[in-house]
Amino acid sequence: MNLQQLLIKATSGQQMVSQSEGFNPLKASLVLAFGQRTLLEAVQPYNGLKATFPNAQIVICSSSGQISNQCVIEKDIVATAIEFEKTKIKSCEIDIISNTNIDDLGRKIKDELASDDLKSILILSEGSFVNGTELINELIIQTNKQIPIFGGLAGDEYAFEKTIVGLNIDATAGKIVAIGFYGDHIHFGFGSEGGWGDFGPEREVTKSDKNVLYKIGDRFALDLYKEYLGKYAEELPGSSLYFPLSMRENGTTASVVRTILSIDEEKKSMTFAGNIPEGSSVRLMKGNIDKLIDASAIAASRTNANSSQKQLALLVSCVGRRIVLGDRVEEELEVVKDIFGDQTILCGFYSYGEISPTLENVACELHNQTMTIATLFES
Repeated sequence: MNLQQLLIKATSGQQMVSQSEGFNPLKASLVLAFGQRTLLEAVQPYNGLKATFPNAQIVICSSSGQISNQCVIEKDIVATAIEFEKTKIKSCEIDIISNTNIDDLGRKIKDELASDDLKSILILSEGSFVNGTELINELIIQTNKQIPIFGGLAGDEYAFEKTIVGLNIDATAGKIVAIGFYGDHIHFGFGSEGGWGDFGPEREVTKSDKNVLYKIGDRFALDLYKEYLGKYAEELPGSSLYFPLSMRENGTTASVVRTILSIDEEKKSMTFAGNIPEGSSVRLMKGNIDKLIDASAIAASRTNANSSQKQLALLVSCVGRRIVLGDRVEEELEVVKDIFGDQTILCGFYSYGEISPTLENVACELHNQTMTIATLFES
């Protein structure tokens, strides 16, 4: 496997950031490009990428910060090309604005990607309309919990207006793209960690509808949340990124983090990036910068990556982490690079939701406010 990473600038075209020895752009089979939504709309990078990598499947995804191998949050579009030597890939796309039935996405993935030699699936989904939990559940059903699935929900910087994704075309709203990887020579590692700390008591969800939370105990959810936020309540919904919720569906399941997408003052409800089922238990969380950075190192260590192999590390972190880390955000990238070494090229983006297998479940889980990492290399 050989790799090349480019920066695509609005005014001066492409600039190479990193390249492994022997890379041939004509042999590249997959390109992952991440950029701020308004920049992608202005630059329209697809034609330039197609000219450079004429035989590649090209996926373009908007972000809340794009990650390069330089361990910085780039202002430019970051495009990473992968030249597989022994691995085949297939791709498919669905528009959930024209077709809101998430079951159709699952069936399309099963029909177009399922195969005995399918090893893993990368999902890059729009992040404005999709219910992340329903997306994940449908993928798990269609793959019989046997295929690791990774990726994330597109971002829109801090605007939360719309997100865009594209497969072999410039990115537009409403698209979900899936890439399948095939054969015995491709290997993956996965890690995910949050680093957030719980505070306050754990409470039962007494009224909810999918990802909309109405009541916690006998209190309206928004009233209780504002009570805990104190002075930060006036800055909602933006301040909610500093205080996500941890959620356990029952006493035997692990906690997952849920990010608030919006609030409804009239109904006193909160809408999350994933479902909050009735009967589940929730607790507020808050971040400590050093613990968030340490969590990125833990996620990298859990991938069991081979630092002597040429490999790609796809990092999907959360927009909330970027906001909380502030000027120290690049430290969470640097600790990952230190663990992986120079043979690994980093790419990725800050997202509205992260998708990664868990240690308890081979398939996948929707995460919020985590650093998730997938490593890819060929034997």
